[in-house]
Amino acid sequence: MIICAGGNENFSFAKAIGIGLVESAFNLTKICLEYRPKKLIFIGTCGLYEKGEILQIYESSHAFNIEFSKLSNFYSPAKTEICLEKSAYKINSSNYICADKNAALKLTNLGLDIENMEAFSVLSVAKNFNINAKCFLCATNFCDENAHEDFIKNHQKAKEKLTKLIKQKALI
Repeated sequence: MIICAGGNENFSFAKAIGIGLVESAFNLTKICLEYRPKKLIFIGTCGLYEKGEILQIYESSHAFNIEFSKLSNFYSPAKTEICLEKSAYKINSSNYICADKNAALKLTNLGLDIENMEAFSVLSVAKNFNINAKCFLCATNFCDENAHEDFIKNHQKAKEKLTKLIKQKALI
């Protein structure tokens, strides 16, 4: 089953699960209970913390939930890592978009590469249902002061690249 966040990131061939950690976890759980998918493919966009190329697609099944507060001497007893399969890229998910280059560098220093708001929820729900899952994320921006403007500028092209990838992999 192919899933996406929805909102301005809809795809005709994907089921929308909602934006952010909570909405996506809740709605994907309902979907898994109803449809019992054997595999989940999550497609969406991402921001780059330090390295990478805009409009490159990153594949991963390894995500974290590291909030900015972790960089400010806060801690949480909640599980903050989910790994279904070792991946070359580590995704960070929070309910915020990083638009600060210094914060992005600190997150890079924690071993994180890219950010997407829903990936941690997707992989967590998949693990709880014992479902194989993979994320395909197309980079639209670096996490800096131009993050939002670059996202807007590159968003449509990123969606086109993701659609092309899904067709090349014969998933639709």
